Amino acid sequence: MSDRPDIAALAAVAREVAAEWRVELGERFALALHSYVAPAGDDGVLKVVPERHWESDYEADALAHWGGDGAARLLRRDVERRAFLIERARPGTDISDLPDAEATAIAVHVGQQLWRPAGAPFLRIEDVLPRWLEEGEGELRARAEELLAGMRLRHDVLVHGDFHHHNMLTSARGHLAIDPQPFLGEPEYDVVPFLWNPLPIGLRPELLGPRLAAFAAAGLDDERIRAWMVIRGSFLLPEEAEWLLALV
Repeated sequence: MSDRPDIAALAAVAREVAAEWRVELGERFALALHSYVAPAGDDGVLKVVPERHWESDYEADALAHWGGDGAARLLRRDVERRAFLIERARPGTDISDLPDAEATAIAVHVGQQLWRPAGAPFLRIEDVLPRWLEEGEGELRARAEELLAGMRLRHDVLVHGDFHHHNMLTSARGHLAIDPQPFLGEPEYDVVPFLWNPLPIGLRPELLGPRLAAFAAAGLDDERIRAWMVIRGSFLLPEEAEWLLALV
């Protein structure tokens, strides 16, 4: 079975919702691979998320929780059809082409706005980690499990979950995060995708030190970020096992 969503079915839902909400749909964003996402009206973006993409179950809830601080505003939603309308960031360019120090400073600032206390309905990272770790193997998975066993996990902060260059866009209100895969956890967990982006995904040893230093200066724990790199990398970047194992 293909991992790709049924875009035609999602598009049908989008057209139905757009008609009811009286917004005109533009051309679908081609880079939205896991959902149907398209401009809606002059200032909105309509998104329809497939049911099997459970990591995004609470995306709209996260946007509502942040209330436009560091993230695109949630304008309207239809829970049953997994559709929601969000603020469109304009000009909407991401931070991947900026000098690395500038992009990192922006990420720190955005993160500081997003990492705030939260509770229900969000899931805790520690509750979903076992199913993710099952995808790892070998020495890297063993080290990840060892590190995890020695950590007292936090679950008091809402994290973005897919926090990286391509999910931070320019807007008239400053840089805004989009496309969260939110969980309850800790900021150090969230930093990891930023450290192996922008695309193509991979570790960048020459940039790791300055990036870690910037987040540490903002109050995050360098050692915990490194531990989370190994834990998350064990199932997301197994090809980088040698580098990851050298981090801790």
